[in-house]
Amino acid sequence: MVDKIPCALVVMGVSGSGKSTIADALAKRLGWRCEDGDKFHPARNVAKMSAGQPLTDEDRWPWLQAIADEIDRSCKTGERVVVACSALKRAYRNILVHGRNDVRFVFLDGTEALIAGRLAARKGHFMPPGLLTSQFKTLEPPAADERPLTVSIDAPVGAIVDDIIRQLTPGPA
Repeated sequence: MVDKIPCALVVMGVSGSGKSTIADALAKRLGWRCEDGDKFHPARNVAKMSAGQPLTDEDRWPWLQAIADEIDRSCKTGERVVVACSALKRAYRNILVHGRNDVRFVFLDGTEALIAGRLAARKGHFMPPGLLTSQFKTLEPPAADERPLTVSIDAPVGAIVDDIIRQLTPGPA
């Protein structure tokens, strides 16, 4: 059975995996709106991460709920949206979808070494490279029952977006 096109795609992965870049390129290609999950963080979360302190689950709950509310609002109005959000744990993803079957996750899969190199070259972001190890320790890759679209990030942006769209709209079997 081929899934219908979802009302929302959540582009997920650790910091530095390319969530914002891929979400933006994917949204443009699909003609959907793009939201960066980082903008939903309360100021205290940004300050904590900027200071090199990993967020706790308690820090994340209001942030995840704000993103879930935005997904709900968009889907209710018939709008389609691509959201960049780390969504590292299944519990976090459960908050975002809360039983919906019209939201899909796009998991940006890459090695810690590849992403560390990207983070080292990144300027002006509140997430310091030193938190990457904690991100990988926290990461619970999505399970098959979550119906993720998994893509390798070891490719150019256009090729990654092509892969996502190919998985989102499979041809005849």
